[in-house]
Amino acid sequence: MTKRTISFFLAMILMLTAIVFSPIEADTSGDWEYYVNEDGSTATITGYSGSATEITIPTAIGGYTVTSICSNAFLGCTSLTSVTIPDSVTEIGPYAFYNCTSLTSITIPDGVTTLGEYAFFQCTSLTSVTLGNGVTEIGYEAFSGCTSLASVTIGNGLTTIGGYAFCDCASLTNVTIPDSVTTIGDWAFYNCTSLTSITIPDGVTEISYGEFCGCTSLASVTIPDSVTTIGEFAFYNCTLLTSVTIGNGVTEISSAAFSGCTSLTSVTIPDSVTTISATAFSGCTSLASVTIPDS
Repeated sequence: MTKRTISFFLAMILMLTAIVFSPIEADTSGDWEYYVNEDGSTATITGYSGSATEITIPTAIGGYTVTSICSNAFLGCTSLTSVTIPDSVTEIGPYAFYNCTSLTSITIPDGVTTLGEYAFFQCTSLTSVTLGNGVTEIGYEAFSGCTSLASVTIGNGLTTIGGYAFCDCASLTNVTIPDSVTTIGDWAFYNCTSLTSITIPDGVTEISYGEFCGCTSLASVTIPDSVTTIGEFAFYNCTLLTSVTIGNGVTEISSAAFSGCTSLTSVTIPDSVTTISATAFSGCTSLASVTIPDS
């Protein structure tokens, strides 16, 4: 059983536990379910019982301003094609739109700061996503399995892209990551087989474990000077990768970092590098030229 399979089953257990043992009793208003937050003036949407395929989440309900979308609120709403989220919302909880397989696009307003784990997991019809400038973190597996996702616009407030965030987004062709981002989690773009280009901002200090593993259409990559470590399996099996520019801040190239990059023909290792794993470039069958510093 793989690391990802184990984490998936643990997540499912936690999700089902949250559904079964949730202590909060929701109020209703028309087709909407909600509860009043502890501050006594705002509300959290917990569910929708209507049959509409296009919905607009209300700005206020029962006299309370809507500020949150609860965990599991629209989980498995497979007929839902369109959702409009009001500016009053600041938080989208884990699993909020999990497995909404007909949802085609989503715009996250600037008011949202938190995008929970698995929030749009396996929304297989989702083609475009726009994240407002207020979002600071994309949660673990937030868009994982969104196989039709071709366009992602990321706001300038983002600092963290969680692990597996865009895993298996097989239609994603390019992503511009804003300079505000400092952390990109393990396997974040794993198996994004249509990804042809990626811009890694200067603030990132590590290319994480398996971050671009299996990106078989990625042709070139520039690793900025801010990066110190290229993690294990970071670009594993990127079979069309022909050009790599390694920044002058990199000190370590880890196991299998570029293993299986069968189109890579040359590599220049900067003076900053002190450690290269024995398997870092294993299986790079076209590699004809390597420049290694005297150090």
